[in-house]
Amino acid sequence: MPMKPLAGLFLALACVLGIAATGCVFELAYGDPDLGIGVTRGILIGALPGCAGSLLVAIRLNTPA
Repeated sequence: MPMKPLAGLFLALACVLGIAATGCVFELAYGDPDLGIGVTRGILIGALPGCAGSLLVAIRLNTPA
């Protein structure tokens, strides 16, 4: 079954947010973040649920009716 374009867009968004969250974890774990602790934590707090939500939306959009 081919992927629907909107589901692919949400899947790409989930990948980008997952990469951002991973980078924020490493930045916070290994010392002084480049953007500062507050901004990096903010990105992490936004990226984690955004990644999970985007992935769930992509899965729901691509399931057959």
